[in-house]
Amino acid sequence: MTLTRRSMLATTLAAGAAGLAAPAVHAQGVTVKMGALRLIHSIAPFLYDRFQPDGVRIEVIAFESPTEAKNAVVTRSVDFAAFGVAAGILGAAAREPVTLVGSCCDRGMAVVARKDGNIQKLADLKGRKVGIWPGSTQEVFILERLRMEGMTIRDIQPIRVSFSEMAIALARGDVEAYVGAEPGPGVSVSSGIGKIVEYPYSTPMGSLNMVFGCHAETVAQRPDLVRTMLRVHRRASEFGMANRDVTIETAVAKLGMKREALEVSLPNVELNWQMTPEMLTRAKTYAEHMLSLKQIRALPDFNTFFEPKFSDELAKSAA
Repeated sequence: MTLTRRSMLATTLAAGAAGLAAPAVHAQGVTVKMGALRLIHSIAPFLYDRFQPDGVRIEVIAFESPTEAKNAVVTRSVDFAAFGVAAGILGAAAREPVTLVGSCCDRGMAVVARKDGNIQKLADLKGRKVGIWPGSTQEVFILERLRMEGMTIRDIQPIRVSFSEMAIALARGDVEAYVGAEPGPGVSVSSGIGKIVEYPYSTPMGSLNMVFGCHAETVAQRPDLVRTMLRVHRRASEFGMANRDVTIETAVAKLGMKREALEVSLPNVELNWQMTPEMLTRAKTYAEHMLSLKQIRALPDFNTFFEPKFSDELAKSAA
């Protein structure tokens, strides 16, 4: 079942005082609220209904931005969520009780420019209006790529644009390029309006993008639920990668995405679940970049921000 953030507002306000310390228990079992983004690389939760175990009902709540999804975990409006690693780091650095228990996806981003323009490479963004979503994973990547090219954010004209509006803003001419999340780049390319300038994966952060997290108290008080949800997440992620046609059908049906755009976007999406040593190293590097850019005042406490034991256990099993 998929709910929107707006449809959850009344419930969230009513439950706020109680803190929603645990998933709701009904006669038929446990209801777990799972936050996800309206992006193709956040599609795994929308496949969970194929794998939810007996006695567990998973409700998927769609959010517009990574920060909203992370905040929903912190306030316990949802029990688990998929959100960008940057949003997680921002929360953990502020000592919010958010813990990563899995990965969600790599790749899924691109620097896009108008096809009829003369932006061919990153250096050509100098002086141009570039759509960027503040506080996003994409923002950190583009800042580092600019640095690698001998530029800074002051060399471009950053325009605040949400992911869902980037392709529209490019088509209208409000921006000359954007640093987007799929399926935005796929929409721009498939419509003939845009072209890929680059996939910004050449930094030490690699292609790390979205993560799977929950409230710190959920880890401490309900470890079996964490294991259950991570197992569902693994199955859905592996299924989504192995069954691309079903993944596209799901995105079309549940998120209203265009099939032709998804055909372009999906090769740029790598659904995953495991907190590998490489993923942890890249996340730490990511946090160090955010600190150097003064996006955070201190590094997170990685001992509480990361909890890879569930992923490690699951990796040793047959799922």
